[in-house]
Amino acid sequence: MDRPSYSPAMPFLIGLTLGALWFALFPTLAALLLAALYLRGAIRMWRRRRRWAIARTASFLIGCALIFAVTTFGVNRLATESITALVFQQITLLTVVPPLLIAGSPGRLLLHSTPHTGLGRLVLRAAHAGLRSPFWSAALHPVVAIVTAMVLYPVLYLTDAISVVMRVPFGHDALLFIVLVLGVVAATPLWSSDPLPRVPSFAARFVDIAVEIQIHAVFGLILLRTSTPLFSAYANPAGGHDPILDQAIAGALVWTYAELPLFVVLIVCLSRWRAREVRTSRQRQKVEDAELDSYNEYLASLSRGRNRS
Repeated sequence: MDRPSYSPAMPFLIGLTLGALWFALFPTLAALLLAALYLRGAIRMWRRRRRWAIARTASFLIGCALIFAVTTFGVNRLATESITALVFQQITLLTVVPPLLIAGSPGRLLLHSTPHTGLGRLVLRAAHAGLRSPFWSAALHPVVAIVTAMVLYPVLYLTDAISVVMRVPFGHDALLFIVLVLGVVAATPLWSSDPLPRVPSFAARFVDIAVEIQIHAVFGLILLRTSTPLFSAYANPAGGHDPILDQAIAGALVWTYAELPLFVVLIVCLSRWRAREVRTSRQRQKVEDAELDSYNEYLASLSRGRNRS
């Protein structure tokens, strides 16, 4: 009897569903749990007197603090009345928080700090299976980041699907969780220095970033220039503010706040690309110099042989 084939997509979808529900109920606890798990791993590294950069830890904790900030302090309530607040939440979780979390190298910390016994062995097996997984290799393709930007901005907003989501119980919080997950998946191949099942070329990363910048620019321009309310859920705000001005401010946020992290990624990508080219050029020069030295030594040996004869 054939054994059922294992698909890494299934636990991902189950985890995404359960995570969205838990995040919807306890967004603050979700951020605190992430920070606590990371700190536990970092402290374990320090106790073993193994190096783990403070900068990495600070970056990850700042990312967790931003998750905490944009899902508390009344921001969630304000996002149900103002499209600007909702767009601010989405931009923060999609383009600002993921690079901070990824810069903390949580995957590398997991592999180095997790014990190889008990539950730790299962966690490490799952991590190594993920590195060999065709599902995650496909998920980290640069095209996924472009599709994510299309779905979470023009498609979600310009079809007014966002109004449907906001009217569904826990729809808002579930959306924020999915935005965060997709943001991390999309940003990982651009930022991460951890082992990955797929490492895109620098040219592919450059095209990815350039397309995302254009998507943000067009979407922001539409929000800025439209003179009628685009979103039924925000057409008659309870606070009495002008919905046209509100969506124009949201458009300005997309043009500025959403674009800034992408330009930072672009600069980092170009600098890494140049550094790799310089390193490759130096290695090639060393090989050529070694070959030239060997050839010169060969000619010298021939000359010495002739002189002796």
